[in-house]
Amino acid sequence: MKKSVLTALAASAVAGAQAQAQAQSQEKGWELGAVLDAAYTTRSLALGHREQGLALGHSDAIARGPLGRHLSAQLGAVAHQHDGKIEFEMEEAWVQTRSLPAGFQARAGRFASQIGYLNEQHPHADDFVERPLLYRAFLGGHWFDDGVRLNWTAPAPFYLSFGTEVFRGRQLVQEAASARSPGAVTLSMKIGNDIGRSQSWQLGASYLHNRREAAIEEEHGHGEESHAGESDHGHGHAHAHGAALSGKKMWLLDAAWKWAPDGNNRQQQLKLVGEYARVTKPNRHAGNSDYHDALSLSAVWRLSQQWELGARTDWLRARVPHGDHFHNGRLREHALMVAWKPAHSQAWRLQLTTQPRAEEFENRSSKTVQLQYVLSFGAHGAHSF
Repeated sequence: MKKSVLTALAASAVAGAQAQAQAQSQEKGWELGAVLDAAYTTRSLALGHREQGLALGHSDAIARGPLGRHLSAQLGAVAHQHDGKIEFEMEEAWVQTRSLPAGFQARAGRFASQIGYLNEQHPHADDFVERPLLYRAFLGGHWFDDGVRLNWTAPAPFYLSFGTEVFRGRQLVQEAASARSPGAVTLSMKIGNDIGRSQSWQLGASYLHNRREAAIEEEHGHGEESHAGESDHGHGHAHAHGAALSGKKMWLLDAAWKWAPDGNNRQQQLKLVGEYARVTKPNRHAGNSDYHDALSLSAVWRLSQQWELGARTDWLRARVPHGDHFHNGRLREHALMVAWKPAHSQAWRLQLTTQPRAEEFENRSSKTVQLQYVLSFGAHGAHSF
């Protein structure tokens, strides 16, 4: 009983701190921020979003602040390199409520979906240079879209949140053989809590119903078929250009555990993250055995305030569509990284990535070395759990 009372008091204190932070944000007015993300890549990866050589990654500029007492807003423009050219697009333009009762919060406009563990986070805030295979294959790396969101946070002595989103879906599947409106609907749930002073955990489950069926590839003539990894509508370097492998339904499960001495994660922290996704019904010809799935496991150890080490392993299994039939696709990937952060606004990351197995996926790299530099200016959104 004492433990639950203390936990409730802690949750109340956190809620009070959040309310105070919101009040301070309103007093400050609008804030501006920008992030430069650049990396040198020795060789592009299968389903990779970093081009060979020195290239611009997910670099953005944001403006955020209150719209009166009850609303807040954020605008975000992003620049990245694709096929040797710098592309610009509006990634965020949303309005969100600040004072709905009973733990509800609504958002409308263009924003990143909250499904999965990483998708809502900007890629330059990740622990690795490239996102896991399941994001690159199923969500185009970082899926944002036009729509509305409604979240509810339960009044519990632990973190419990439920959410639903309705999107146009055109950013997920751009070339569709058939499409209905709305194009995509998501459901998500997250639960988490602390274990003593040094540990915390979070579990998540998400569901995506995709109502836009990807264009079916040419049925006759293998020379005209688009193998995964070389399609002109997002299978190769698909950042913000749609999913390389899509389907009618997708389920995602994620789990994260963190340990830091006495909760001080600025000096030391161990973070373990696991994610699994399954995508069914790739097109109208698919049967029950025609589905894609992917798993990602990672560990990141913060040795000190300036140094981090990390390792990640990914595998992807796919039924790659070729007209009315499918080919088995397999892709394995392993990554090791070391990061040096001389200041809060700077990060250097050196990463070695191998892809020991690739079937039906072109551009497999037996060894890729990447050196990434991230520099931030001004205000930027807080990182998720």
